[in-house]
Amino acid sequence: MVSRILNESARSPYDADLMLVDRFLAGDESAFTRIYEDYYPRVFALARGILIDSDETEDAVQEVFTQIYRNLVRFDRRSKLSTWIFRITVNRTIQYGRTLKFKRRQVELEQAAHQAAPDAALSIADPRIASAMRKLVASDRAVLTLYYWQELSLAEIGQSLGCNENAAKTRLFRARDRFKKLYEAELG
Repeated sequence: MVSRILNESARSPYDADLMLVDRFLAGDESAFTRIYEDYYPRVFALARGILIDSDETEDAVQEVFTQIYRNLVRFDRRSKLSTWIFRITVNRTIQYGRTLKFKRRQVELEQAAHQAAPDAALSIADPRIASAMRKLVASDRAVLTLYYWQELSLAEIGQSLGCNENAAKTRLFRARDRFKKLYEAELG
């Protein structure tokens, strides 16, 4: 018993995540609360990088955690829990953004003028960067956010986006190029 406790305490954060998953699957709801608390800031930052608007981001993040809660039993441990969570975040947030875009098209122009609130800028000091990020498509914002703000490796980005490392590198290169063009246009 003592050696088991010592071994568990010496585990890495990756193993700590797995222990939380095991506790949750065994019926301990507080384990999911811990997962939520541990990952909420990073999931929010990633979703915000994709959606930009704070209110939309909060709604999307709640959907992400609902999906994680419902599907944690399917987590197959082939990747880190964080990678699995980021993949759900990217996919669900982009899907949420598409749904919002479709709904916005359905609203009459007059209604839209009254409902539209100016989107909150990314928490970036340079407003030109925030403006260029807003103009990018969601998938480009996702890869840039994963790389620059979440500081994931290309391999982790690939896993999060459901592609291999080379494809992630290509997506990052192309997103950087599109960002650069938009940023330079902001400079005038």
